[in-house]
Amino acid sequence: MNDVIIKTPEQIELMQESGRLLAQVFLMLDDIIKPGITTMTVNNLVEQYIVNELNARPASKGQYGYPFVLNSSINEVVCHGMPSDSDVLTNTDIINFDITLEKNGFIADSSKMYIMPNASKEAKKLVTVTQQAMWQAIKLVKPGARLGDIGHIIAQIAHQNGYSIVREYCGHGIGEQMHEVPNVLHYGKPNTGLKLQAGMTFTIEPMLNQGSAKVKTNKDGWTVVTKDKQLSAQTEHTILVTNTGYEVLTLRAEEAAQLSALL
Repeated sequence: MNDVIIKTPEQIELMQESGRLLAQVFLMLDDIIKPGITTMTVNNLVEQYIVNELNARPASKGQYGYPFVLNSSINEVVCHGMPSDSDVLTNTDIINFDITLEKNGFIADSSKMYIMPNASKEAKKLVTVTQQAMWQAIKLVKPGARLGDIGHIIAQIAHQNGYSIVREYCGHGIGEQMHEVPNVLHYGKPNTGLKLQAGMTFTIEPMLNQGSAKVKTNKDGWTVVTKDKQLSAQTEHTILVTNTGYEVLTLRAEEAAQLSALL
């Protein structure tokens, strides 16, 4: 963990800008994510917006050979779902859009769950609990806190609500590279793991399953699904450790208005 990159004040300003721009992408999406739209349409709109309107780069495109600008993970898809012209959102779906953006050499990473109008109560609860787990973990971020505390609170909330935690994927350091150290696990023991320091930047992105934690990767080599075909939900923000606590670099406008209630 000696390779953790502590960002300078100048680098933090650049990360703040990337995060602010990425939040704008989701604001744009809020008006278009509706039943009947294809995930490939969303992908193309996001690419156009990032490149033409924000003068930035969709950082996921080409990363590790990935051909698209976002992940679109519907219902039982845990993560890394690939957009497609044949994936049309229905009235009962839940879907996660996971998007990255690079501006001036620094990357922000965030994802948001969208709930279609006739999604089940069970699906809505899964999304709500996943969001609660992320926010309660974010609330713990401050210098001297430990990564085990973050993972523990996420797993605790998940298990209290009867859900399981996906262990194969985790949050990660982020900055000039998409994936930096440390890994940020979504399970752990209190008062264990790396101590946080001001200037660290990383993602917290819990993935909760309705049923078993077991997952498998589809033949496309990317799409990860629950083995039992039950629903999965994920939510993600890029976080800065400040001198006194945290800053959510990818905070969206609707969350800022509700932040005190969320925490």
